[in-house]
Amino acid sequence: MTALTPTENASDDHGHSAPAKLGYSPVAEIPHRLRVTDTDPKAARRAERQVAAMFALSMFFVVLSVAAYVMIDKTTVVYIPVLGEVGASNVALGFTFGIAVLLIGTGAIQWAKKLMPDVEVVQERHDMVSEPQEDNLAVANYERGKDESGFARYKMIRRTLLGALAFFPIPLVVFLRDLWVTPSGENPTEILSNTLWAKGKRIISDGTYLAVRPEDLPVGGLVSALPEGLLEVQEEEHNLNARGKAAIILVRMDPDQIRSQQGEGWDYNGILAFSKICTHVGCPIALYEQRTHHLLCPCHQSTFDLADSGAVIYGPAARNMPQLPISVDEEGYLVAVEDFSEPVGPSFWERDRA
Repeated sequence: MTALTPTENASDDHGHSAPAKLGYSPVAEIPHRLRVTDTDPKAARRAERQVAAMFALSMFFVVLSVAAYVMIDKTTVVYIPVLGEVGASNVALGFTFGIAVLLIGTGAIQWAKKLMPDVEVVQERHDMVSEPQEDNLAVANYERGKDESGFARYKMIRRTLLGALAFFPIPLVVFLRDLWVTPSGENPTEILSNTLWAKGKRIISDGTYLAVRPEDLPVGGLVSALPEGLLEVQEEEHNLNARGKAAIILVRMDPDQIRSQQGEGWDYNGILAFSKICTHVGCPIALYEQRTHHLLCPCHQSTFDLADSGAVIYGPAARNMPQLPISVDEEGYLVAVEDFSEPVGPSFWERDRA
């Protein structure tokens, strides 16, 4: 086997250089050393079995990863030096699936190094538009390369490779189950449609956790707030979910500047409460422009007009910012009148409306 290079350019009748037809010619300067598998059929057969074994083992480890996912309890831990206690399920899944990927890559490398052609070829640049004969030559070269790669010749490799690639996505499909774990007796629609807000629930400032009075908020001011009682669920498993869904902002403007609301009388003396979670992809928002009453999402620049029912005036968000109806209690503290009338945050499949 010898290295190849394109033929030299030819000249036309006027002495101008014309592009040569694409092709390859031997290059004596580049030595080529035959491998054992090039001269010994037994060595080639042995290499084929090695590559096929790697692809077959990859399928085996994929099956192991699925079995580990199903059989190992997620609360089980194992001790690993330096790392300490880690989840046994994570270790098993990482090891088995990682080995499966490694075996596919290693088998492909072994195949390329021992069985595929290792001839050095050089091809000069040419015009982007090819002549018909050049297209035919390219097709011929492709067919030659396909034949020399051995994909059709080495049936064992072909079949095990296709099997390994077919098995490879299985854990990805099985692991999708972990994207949502529904607590007993609840479903996604109920969880996403309800927050900690309820009738009479006081509004507390996020950070100080002190109840907010109307006089605490001047015209043009903004306060990030949460529902009272959030601290009581601080140690519970779903506290972050509850906090994210219930986070709101309070803004105050002149009542005459409020053009519309999502419900009649949902403000209190010009104080409006809106969800803090963008309806596009769920980014927290607190960028408020007092003069225009616009609320800007820093992630993708969705802009909402809080003086006009939190309507979207710019950006990719498709829904208004949900408004929380508020009032004051007997002691003069701001409270919620009820929960949000619609789910906060981005849309999801089970929503009744867009």
